[in-house]
Amino acid sequence: MPRLSCALLAVLLCTVHYPAAALDTARPEVRKFIARVVKQDAFNKRRLRALLGAAQSQPAIIEAMEKRAEHVKLWFEYRAIFLTDKRIQDGADFWIAHREDLAQASSASGVAPEYIVAILGVETSYGRSMGHYRVLDALATLAFDYPARAKFFQDELEAFLLLTREASVDPLRAMGSYAGAMGAPQFMPSNYRRYAVDARKDGRIDLWTNWADICASVGNYFREHGWLTGQPVLSEAMLDEVASGAPDGRLLSMDETIGSLQGRGVHFEVALPATAPAVLIAADEADAVHWRVGFHNFYVITRYNHSMLYAMAVHDLAQAVRKRVGAMDAGAPEAPPEFVPLPLPAPIPLATPPP
Repeated sequence: MPRLSCALLAVLLCTVHYPAAALDTARPEVRKFIARVVKQDAFNKRRLRALLGAAQSQPAIIEAMEKRAEHVKLWFEYRAIFLTDKRIQDGADFWIAHREDLAQASSASGVAPEYIVAILGVETSYGRSMGHYRVLDALATLAFDYPARAKFFQDELEAFLLLTREASVDPLRAMGSYAGAMGAPQFMPSNYRRYAVDARKDGRIDLWTNWADICASVGNYFREHGWLTGQPVLSEAMLDEVASGAPDGRLLSMDETIGSLQGRGVHFEVALPATAPAVLIAADEADAVHWRVGFHNFYVITRYNHSMLYAMAVHDLAQAVRKRVGAMDAGAPEAPPEFVPLPLPAPIPLATPPP
């Protein structure tokens, strides 16, 4: 009988609901991690061991990793999660409530405000659902009990430890997703350290409760990943029945161009040169496969989450929210606003900074 791969073994193990258990700091891989972080980052070994010993390894986190919607749903099923009237209306109310912060973030980054709003809508319902796992538990579980991506999550755990030291984040109280993503924009720790912005220049970056920092940080993330101001994200498309050699539309790869797709019988409208990169997207609807074409900014959105379904949801929500805001600004009838911008329904993850 062939040996099971580590990834498959993890799947099989997480189907059994084991209770959470304290991380064993005597395990060789944990000891190796502690030694590396102590040497590279000058952490106190005793304190670091005590902190990791307070982490809880939770099998439910591994199970959640294996059931991500991007991996198990078709486009029409995935879209139904995010393109609801409530999420659109909440996004419009959020935009109006935070118009100044969004305008400043958009001006600084070149990213249209609707895409900043849509990221927050898809990630956390505009800050209402920022995760119910301790970040320490999520990262420790995935770093040491999820072999398929152990290296990635060990690096993220290290980044989180550095963040707690640099930004006065309490490592035992910070809450996030099952993957260790934090705050309203759901930044992983390395991205928090690299892309988060102190928009109000108050000496502290807070992605849980400071909407100026939150909006600016999402815009900065896109800008740093190459967002092209004013350029399109995607277009609806049609394929000739006799089209030959066209990509299958399920591979996130920007090795096609507008010209190469059009030469293969893919029809779409866009005001970009034929040499601009593009990707054909097969969007599975309930009745049939529909076709779309993504451009450079579509690929930039996938740097937030490497999924074409995710990027389509962000784009479609952005357009729907922008349209709703336009109608509200024009005085069209609207539903009673339900969005309550502050205070955020979140834990207090920031420790009191030193004097």
